[in-house]
Amino acid sequence: MPSILVIDDEPGIRTTVRDILEDERYSVTVAEDAVVGLELMEKLSPDLVLLDVWLPRMGGVEALEEMKKRRPELEVVVISGHATIDMAVRTLKLGAFDFIEKPLSIDRLLATCRNALALAGLRKENRRLRNVAGEDEEIIGESIAAKSLRELIGQAAASDARVLITGENGSGKELAARLIHRLSRRADRPFIAVNCAAIPDSLIESELFGHERGAFTDAHVRRRGRFETADGGTLFLDEVADLSPAAQSKLLRVLQEMRFERLGGEQSIDVDVRVLAATNKDVRTEIAAGRFREDLYFRLAVVPIRMPSLRERPGDIELLARTFIGKGRSLSAGALEVLSARPWPGNVRELRNALERLRVLCDDEPIGEDAVTRILGAPAAPNSRRVSSIPDRYLDLNLSEAKELFERDYLAWKLEESGYNVSKTAEAIGVYPSGLHARIRKLGIELEK
Repeated sequence: MPSILVIDDEPGIRTTVRDILEDERYSVTVAEDAVVGLELMEKLSPDLVLLDVWLPRMGGVEALEEMKKRRPELEVVVISGHATIDMAVRTLKLGAFDFIEKPLSIDRLLATCRNALALAGLRKENRRLRNVAGEDEEIIGESIAAKSLRELIGQAAASDARVLITGENGSGKELAARLIHRLSRRADRPFIAVNCAAIPDSLIESELFGHERGAFTDAHVRRRGRFETADGGTLFLDEVADLSPAAQSKLLRVLQEMRFERLGGEQSIDVDVRVLAATNKDVRTEIAAGRFREDLYFRLAVVPIRMPSLRERPGDIELLARTFIGKGRSLSAGALEVLSARPWPGNVRELRNALERLRVLCDDEPIGEDAVTRILGAPAAPNSRRVSSIPDRYLDLNLSEAKELFERDYLAWKLEESGYNVSKTAEAIGVYPSGLHARIRKLGIELEK
């Protein structure tokens, strides 16, 4: 039986509304003011609240704000006998489901309650389905690193603090961000992911903050940015260290104020967004090189989380492999041994993709050691820089990751070939020595002597 909490200071309204709703087989609780109503909300967790605007001790608008802070998913219908358009707009912007004027129409009241409860039911079912679908999207492992990571993610999720997630490609940075969102009070709100490295500098401001019609040549209609789309929820800025200096500056200002204007617009837009960010770069190195703002780093890294590479938790490879191979398939002891011995430069993502390939291409049951070697190929030596080893390392990476890894491998191999003579290497590959020095620093290539 759906439960409804009615908060109104008029005894006659409370009695009438309760009788009407109980006739419709709803469970109804009443409160004479918002202070009592908030206590009952915490105690009873109703499915719907009917909230009067003009109340003693605490006004209805203030109560609505507090309700949405405590339970963002709660549906609230605001009622008032002294309604104004501004008040109605304000309550709807704060998250009210609807605004009903007094004297109350019974048909309107019942229709609004039915619609609000239907939406609440859909959200509850979506949450249940997300939880079921997300059962496999966990930090898998029994190593100290995996256990510590799960604990840190749980602690981060309990607050609204910004989180900066660092780690190698494929180590699970977006997975960690999604887990933080799923475990947070914003779980019923949007999770919006933006790959900052994939958006051209000329479009990043429009992508994040939106634009008005006519703001630039192709702006034919008004467009909401990712900050607006994520309002009330979580915005995940992946590869945040790839933002241009101008975009970093604008982002810093928005993080300070949670207010911005669309490109080409003059109206300030307020949003309530939790920002999570990630990068595979060494942020301290980027700051020292002048490529990333230190003040932006401190804004983003309220809670820093570093994702361990698979090399740091080799004991988890067997458990991960058993999980990724899926139901109905198994791996022999020899296959697990071979998988555990491989270097996995692409980390968990590479391992997952490899197990998917084995599942599709191997009919043996269990999947054996020979099948692993045949289908995945012989593993490259951990520090190998031979050109012949390059193709195997890129099969499970996306284009930008493969390009960066290829450049690092190519330059390291060329440097090794020339005896680590930067000038000679630059001449051989057709670049200036100063440019090669910059690439060596950016890619973190060690110049051996």
